[in-house]
Amino acid sequence: MRPIPLITATALLAACAMEPAPLPETDLPFFDVGYRAEGDQCRQLGEDGFTGEFLDHTADLVGCPEGMENLGVFVTETGAQEVARKDGYILYSVPSGI
Repeated sequence: MRPIPLITATALLAACAMEPAPLPETDLPFFDVGYRAEGDQCRQLGEDGFTGEFLDHTADLVGCPEGMENLGVFVTETGAQEVARKDGYILYSVPSGI
């Protein structure tokens, strides 16, 4: 087996550390910070004509980009249930207190 040249290995590592793709444009009423921590791609949603039917006093309404790399981890860790999709985002109902 041939060793991988250092330049190739470095380039591969740099590609992994690249910034995530820009978030899709939308008119969804997102709050300004990430859902579980500032900077997270998933964000909590407020009420508007579209989201109103998905709001529940026992859960948070959260939107995540469809292509988010760790989406499965988010769903598993929070117990999120998909309720809708819009503008490249998946909307989840997440039980309060997560």
